[in-house]
Amino acid sequence: MSTVSAVVIAHGAGEAAHLRQSLPALQPQVDELVVIANTPGSLGEVPDGVRVIHNQEPLGYAENANLGIDATAADYVIVSNTDVVPEPDCVATLVEFVDAHPRCGIAGPKLLNPDGSIQASRRRFPTIANTLVRRSPLRRLFPPLDWQRRHYMLDEQVEEPMQVDTMLGAFLLCRRTMLDELGGWDPKYRLYIEDIDLTYRAMKAGWERWWVPRAVAQHEWQRESDRRLLSQKSWWHTRSMVRFLRKHPERLRALR
Repeated sequence: MSTVSAVVIAHGAGEAAHLRQSLPALQPQVDELVVIANTPGSLGEVPDGVRVIHNQEPLGYAENANLGIDATAADYVIVSNTDVVPEPDCVATLVEFVDAHPRCGIAGPKLLNPDGSIQASRRRFPTIANTLVRRSPLRRLFPPLDWQRRHYMLDEQVEEPMQVDTMLGAFLLCRRTMLDELGGWDPKYRLYIEDIDLTYRAMKAGWERWWVPRAVAQHEWQRESDRRLLSQKSWWHTRSMVRFLRKHPERLRALR
């Protein structure tokens, strides 16, 4: 039977409240659970049996993902945000699906907003047009979730598993053999776009990415980079997108 590790990345102070909900929900579903405490004050008390890695200095999200992956040994590795609470059979459902699809390298659950509505976690790979709208004042005239329905796959069916380009990286189950082949997450992304880069490299290497709606988790999506156009996190998002385009210049030809 396949084994599953989980890595939860706590990036800053104030995430202890999320962990009080997410860790008890996730721990019974996995074989080992590691929490990365990226900064002092990231954690409160954690359940017995959860291993904590305290960073001596803050690392980027992708670096922390790799740190957790290297500290675990299961066949599959879940990389999760602190604010994702999986339903009781979420992980087992993902594992069952990936076991049955040997070229599935990455699988993600259906994410729900706190009000129970479906979150726009399925995505197509970014294009120049949707990136310019999202990262400029144009987003006030053309709200992305209203005007980029194709990019966010808002009109696609939601009952059956489907192959997708990429998914919101809040809760992803990754096959370890794929991670080994790809060399893990790209640590040069500080924050944002590292999940798109991982799925894009997986696509190039012939690995499938599947959205599995029978697996369900609740996600308190912060969307911090979208709240203000001129903010530190918005700047990090822009820098990360520039890195993605420099790594994969063929995406410059994808206008729409």
